[in-house]
Amino acid sequence: MEKWNLIIDVAECTNCNNCFLACKDEYVGNDFPGYSAPQPLHGHKWFYIESREHGQYPMVDVAYRPTTCNHCNDAPCVRKSTDGAVYQRPDGIVMIDPDKARGNPDIVNSCPYGAIWWNEDEQVAQKWNFDAHLLDRGEPRLRCEQVCPTGVFRSLKVEDDQMNQIVEDEELQVLNPEYQANPRVYYKNLDNFTRCFIGGTLVTIKNGITDAAVGIEIALTQGGATLQTGESDEYGDFKFNGLNCDSGNYTLQFHSSEYGDFEITTELIQSTYLGTLTLSNTSD
Repeated sequence: MEKWNLIIDVAECTNCNNCFLACKDEYVGNDFPGYSAPQPLHGHKWFYIESREHGQYPMVDVAYRPTTCNHCNDAPCVRKSTDGAVYQRPDGIVMIDPDKARGNPDIVNSCPYGAIWWNEDEQVAQKWNFDAHLLDRGEPRLRCEQVCPTGVFRSLKVEDDQMNQIVEDEELQVLNPEYQANPRVYYKNLDNFTRCFIGGTLVTIKNGITDAAVGIEIALTQGGATLQTGESDEYGDFKFNGLNCDSGNYTLQFHSSEYGDFEITTELIQSTYLGTLTLSNTSD
């Protein structure tokens, strides 16, 4: 049958926090019998934005990643629930029964993602329930979709085979696949948040004037294999993205008929800006 999924595009998130605020607006102080008890005003983050700044001035990247319950197909919280307090609906949505879960704080620790929160006032474990109460009454979109100005969120109810094809076509990823929980929340452009880059700036100096070295061919290699190729842009900048952090030594090979060939080897621990590299004319 068709099941609910959510796609989150990291590249489109600007940290406006509208999803966080919309979730608060929907659930704080509001009781939805059978779905959720009122969320407390403070403490809970059913939606929250993680941020990452990496690189060195002047080449710095900032990425934001919305995070929430992953509604896993093999959810640890469901597996550990023996009394039906946590269950998965046929449409894929993972629910915490606000009555059966009352008085059981151990449910909070059953989620390896840290997506479940303890409501001290209500004495119940809580999380984002995929706005199930809204979907069940016919709402076409989630609250996070309704308020996001940049289109970060896309919910879709499709067969698993169709979703698997979308995952492949759009190169979607999930958080912490090593947990083997099979989340139904997928991320697009997750590498913007998790991966590193190597970059730098190429310049020339002629008659005492510094200028950008444009169109210099560059190959990024590791262990003798070429991983990526590119050229310096109109500012002399170059950047190789999507590299695993703390992944050893890389060699950059520069080629220019005017300035000759040279290479640089650097160790990648975190995103690295190599600084300004000055080229010399081979005829000088």
